[in-house]
Amino acid sequence: MPSCKQRKRAAGVIETVALNLPVGLGSHVHWDRKLDGRFAQAIMSIHSVKGVEIGNAFENARKPGTEVQDEIFVRDGKLVRETNRAGGLEGGITNGEPLVIRAALKPIATTLTPTRSIDVTTRQAAPMIYQRSDLVHIPRACVITESMVCLVLADAMMEKFGGDSLREMKAHFDAWNPQLPHPL
Repeated sequence: MPSCKQRKRAAGVIETVALNLPVGLGSHVHWDRKLDGRFAQAIMSIHSVKGVEIGNAFENARKPGTEVQDEIFVRDGKLVRETNRAGGLEGGITNGEPLVIRAALKPIATTLTPTRSIDVTTRQAAPMIYQRSDLVHIPRACVITESMVCLVLADAMMEKFGGDSLREMKAHFDAWNPQLPHPL
């Protein structure tokens, strides 16, 4: 189950993290099955969201490629990474690291402070009328963002493991061997 936290109240940035995902959900071949795009579409469909970041995307955009790779090492016979700059997705596929998605929400437009506007009927200048009292929407957006991430993950799980029931899907998942071929 993903978890969500508010990063900066004033900026309206929230972060959703999903742990213990199986390696290989999504597709690197089909544009419409790449999880990067599916998560971005799902999160952008939420009211007030104006930006989506997976991993350290915006920070990584200001660095050379040599500083943003998540190097792979072998420890105790297992493949490990010391960083997760890709946010748990590489080439549209889960890589086993925590999935990290951030959403930037614009502030609620209506406030107690009147702003300039127009009367759409007369097309004349008119002050904006205060219409609602909720000033903070981040807590509700966290729940919605978690739900959207869960929907995309559930869809990806169904594509990978299939089945006509949850019991059958679980059996396919339990029979799946997550061990990747040893790279060395």
